[in-house]
Amino acid sequence: MAAHFARARVDLGALSDNARFLKERAGGTPLMGVVKADGYGHGMVPAAHALLAGGATWLGTALIKEGLELRRAGISAPVLSWIIPPGEPVGEAIEAEIDLGVSDMAVLDTIVAQARRLGRAARVQLKADTGLNRGGISPDDWEHVVAAAARAEADGLVKVSGIWSHFACADEPGHPSIAMQLSAFHTALAAVDKAGLEPEVRHIANSAALLTLPEARFDLVRAGIASYGLCPIPDYDVPELRPAMTLESRIALTKRAPAGSGVSYGHHYVTDRETSLALVPLGYADGVPRAATNRGPLLLGGRPRTVAGTVCMDQFVVDVGDDDVSAGEYAVLFGDPSRQPGVPTALDWARVLDTIPYEIVTRISTRVPREYTSLGRP
Repeated sequence: MAAHFARARVDLGALSDNARFLKERAGGTPLMGVVKADGYGHGMVPAAHALLAGGATWLGTALIKEGLELRRAGISAPVLSWIIPPGEPVGEAIEAEIDLGVSDMAVLDTIVAQARRLGRAARVQLKADTGLNRGGISPDDWEHVVAAAARAEADGLVKVSGIWSHFACADEPGHPSIAMQLSAFHTALAAVDKAGLEPEVRHIANSAALLTLPEARFDLVRAGIASYGLCPIPDYDVPELRPAMTLESRIALTKRAPAGSGVSYGHHYVTDRETSLALVPLGYADGVPRAATNRGPLLLGGRPRTVAGTVCMDQFVVDVGDDDVSAGEYAVLFGDPSRQPGVPTALDWARVLDTIPYEIVTRISTRVPREYTSLGRP
């Protein structure tokens, strides 16, 4: 296949190395590599293989269809899928031995009905809402759902394989909600013990809690964004993590422009001298936020630059002054500074755009081919 002008290079070795580090950081607690949203934009199946190679023993997805894709790829490791709206292929998930997250009684009823139809037990993990007030079984309903799950288990229709929850503010160390949620989780676990259930895993720690809260490790820790080398906690340095994705594009053309030239839609950038403009054929259809207009950082010609003017659907412009920059050279939007000094990171983009690095990497569209290497540590 002919080379594409733009690419998202994904270092699978970095993913494996990140998994090894995170498991060590968690004191050897078993690690779930979260690969939802196409592996946070890195490619779900390649990311899953890399994280398993690095020591992850579980995989996590948001949707059943993601879990089924892992199974079709030949991955047999335990998988938890946790968002189950009405109409989802619950029966297929049961047959594929995917653990199903239960956030309310209706989901449990659906799973039990499908298990009865298939004549085999479904693996379920009950999610306690300990204070995030998103998915999860509310405290008022917890004992009722736990009791129903215990009856279904006694009937051979389910196996309660896990109890879990999710922090609201673990990325803000010291936030008072953290201790409150941990306490609520212990209360939920006590009710599970009282019902006679013996889950295989109990887990609440996401990437931020994995890094900062040893008391939240329990039997399993879930590494989402940290698996991809990006820290979820602002201004919290974890040098062992290496960003796995590098986003870059060849320059399509360069041109000279006189002083006072308006650049791109709206002329929100005007040249203050005669200068050279370089056209980068990436835009918001590729995942470069339009909000990066006059703000987005990049590395081009060995020097840091900034997007000049409005980010368009398919392209943006960079003012390179009198530097010798030619068509065909690569502009690097973000990557791993340990491998390419001076390159911005996805976190740098997030800071500039007042968002989080999750959004930066997951929004890179399928128009940008993924290329995989296995370099690992520099």
